[in-house]
Amino acid sequence: MKRARSPLRVIVGVLVAATAAAALTASQSANSKARQAAIAELWKDPGNIAAKDLRWGRGGKAAAPSADIEYEFKGSDTTGYSGGYDVVDPSGRKWDVKIGDEGQTEVMASRLLWAVGYHQPIVYFVPEWKMKSGPVSRPNSGRFRLSSDHDAAGDWSWTDNPFLGSRQLKGLIVANLIINNWDLKPSQNRIYAEVKNPARWFVVQDIGASFGKTAWPVGNRNNIDDFETQKLVLGVENGRVQFDYHARHKDLLSDITPADVVWICRLFARITDRQWTDLFAGASIAPEIGARYTRKIKSKIQEGLALQSQGATR
Repeated sequence: MKRARSPLRVIVGVLVAATAAAALTASQSANSKARQAAIAELWKDPGNIAAKDLRWGRGGKAAAPSADIEYEFKGSDTTGYSGGYDVVDPSGRKWDVKIGDEGQTEVMASRLLWAVGYHQPIVYFVPEWKMKSGPVSRPNSGRFRLSSDHDAAGDWSWTDNPFLGSRQLKGLIVANLIINNWDLKPSQNRIYAEVKNPARWFVVQDIGASFGKTAWPVGNRNNIDDFETQKLVLGVENGRVQFDYHARHKDLLSDITPADVVWICRLFARITDRQWTDLFAGASIAPEIGARYTRKIKSKIQEGLALQSQGATR
């Protein structure tokens, strides 16, 4: 004959179970908050995307470099595909200037990533400008990137970071595929420590190898004819999206699901026609070329949204 459990033992058991459940809930809540804090270093909800100024970008028109002043030469940058200069304007702001055909595409790419929530530096395309104490007085047009508003805190890797497996990280990869950025090496990724706002940002910068054609070992950039030849999506195999991407770093694409692609394409789809026009005007792209880029990017966005039929509901 079984002995009845005493009321005291039952009460103790209930209390132990309740305490364990509360501890588990608290732990899960803490982990969730920590995860959200980590994601905020890479991406934040962009809110009303249609209200963003894609002509002038994150810094706005007021912060744009003026063509009417002289920039003091501080050094030359001879690394990478495009050369450039480090300069200071009369107000003391420091700028990293990139010369060459990447200048336009980097501004376009940066504006788009910023529009959908990814942290980006303040950048502008300046067609004409003047420099003093440097090797030339009137350099070629260039991309101006503000460098005095943040400190560099190192690089970060696509395969070793706090966001692995997150939709936001996978969405960032897909966003780069939409613009045919074929140079995804980790040395392009920077950690920013903001000067005025004590925050750490994980940033993809130097993204000018885009708006052309992806190819092995290198593609091209700023080439609308080639940009129009490539799609975004080839199909879906075993629940993973197959992309029309032909450059290095294909290993980064192996675990992207239809839901990941749909998520980022829904954000891009919120950009208005006026914003697309402003985006290309801000990089001094001819209107007819900007219109062709817009049509192709919209087509790629629709390819991504069509993956909803593959069960991409979450």
